[in-house]
Amino acid sequence: MPRTLSTTAPAPAIPAVQKRTLTVLLVSQILSGVGLAAGVTVAGLLAGQMLHNTSLTGLPIALLTAGSAGAAVVIGRASQRLGRRPGLAAGYLTGALGGAGVVVAAALASPALLFLSLFLYGAGTTSNLQARYAGADLAAPQQRARATSTVIVATTAGGIAGPLLATPAGHLATALRLPELTGLFLLSTVAFTLAALTLLVWLRPDPLLLARTLPATPTEGAPADSPSRPGPGLLVGVMVLVLSQLVMVAVMTMTPIHMHAHGFGTAASGLVIALHTGSMYLPSPLAGRLVDRFGATAMSVVTAGTLLAAGVAAALAPGHSFPLITLALVLLGLGWSFGLVTGTTIVTNSTPLATRAKTQGLVDVAISIAGAVGGLASGIVVAFASYPILAVLCGILASVAAPAAIVAARKSSAPALGSAR
Repeated sequence: MPRTLSTTAPAPAIPAVQKRTLTVLLVSQILSGVGLAAGVTVAGLLAGQMLHNTSLTGLPIALLTAGSAGAAVVIGRASQRLGRRPGLAAGYLTGALGGAGVVVAAALASPALLFLSLFLYGAGTTSNLQARYAGADLAAPQQRARATSTVIVATTAGGIAGPLLATPAGHLATALRLPELTGLFLLSTVAFTLAALTLLVWLRPDPLLLARTLPATPTEGAPADSPSRPGPGLLVGVMVLVLSQLVMVAVMTMTPIHMHAHGFGTAASGLVIALHTGSMYLPSPLAGRLVDRFGATAMSVVTAGTLLAAGVAAALAPGHSFPLITLALVLLGLGWSFGLVTGTTIVTNSTPLATRAKTQGLVDVAISIAGAVGGLASGIVVAFASYPILAVLCGILASVAAPAAIVAARKSSAPALGSAR
């Protein structure tokens, strides 16, 4: 049976606990954001250097994705049974173990250990993503999207700081007589460990366990006759999250290749991707306020429209036009941001507390798989068709979420998929 807090203890002031919870999560997200940098920045380069084969440089991302998907199930179930604090901390500690393993693998020139370690490293990615759910556990229904977005945007600081520390981290690795590219993984090991300790020491009381002791709100998405059954909006929330991830990864993956084919160098494509990444996380607070203000159904339509506009803009942008390609990728990041906050809010509102964490873990598995499918399929589509065709197809695919959200809202007794609006 899931653990619950004692009902005999004095009831804590929920707004104060929620404020403390968000503060602790912000600190852990900044730290884990630094930890994520290694996988994105140098994992492929390190694998290529160790294997002496550039054709396998995409394998680390595949292993990270697989590890992230597997960890999502484990962390979700652990959080369901024990609470957010041990579940998320265990994920970060596993990621730290993976980061340390990568360093050892590079020192020993062991590809097998490298692959295993990268798989474990993916657990840190999952904890970073699932922390957004912890931010919403104690939030009032009309503030859940803003709480979620507050946790998401904190990753930006660490995500920016991590790559900037690549050079000094490399110097540290060299001083320790380790391969230079392991420097960021040394940093990641420390960052993930500190993120875990932050949660273990300060995330008290556990937000999920405390939420289970509170009276159910009328906007909970579970049917009144079955508090353990998810509400009708769950599938729409999953659809918004999955389509946003698939479309974003597919277009983002092929944009640097498309730009290179039209004469742009790595500096130009790197700047576009940096602006795209910023547009994924920085607008999260705006997305949260819009969801809380206008409802999840309306923002599902906005998400679909933004991703469709991004696909059309990418398809119509001349290959030599840096400003228009940049605009398309910024719109793509903005649409993903809207989709992540909107979909997360729908899933949270549509899932009863009795099964919420476990369900959220399974949802994040679907997100990881969608990202992997998007990355793999994008290359095939471009090889047999073109980048503009890929962009248009992705835009059309994303637009499916709009009518699905509207239909689900009309069938639901709640007008906006568990939201008050």
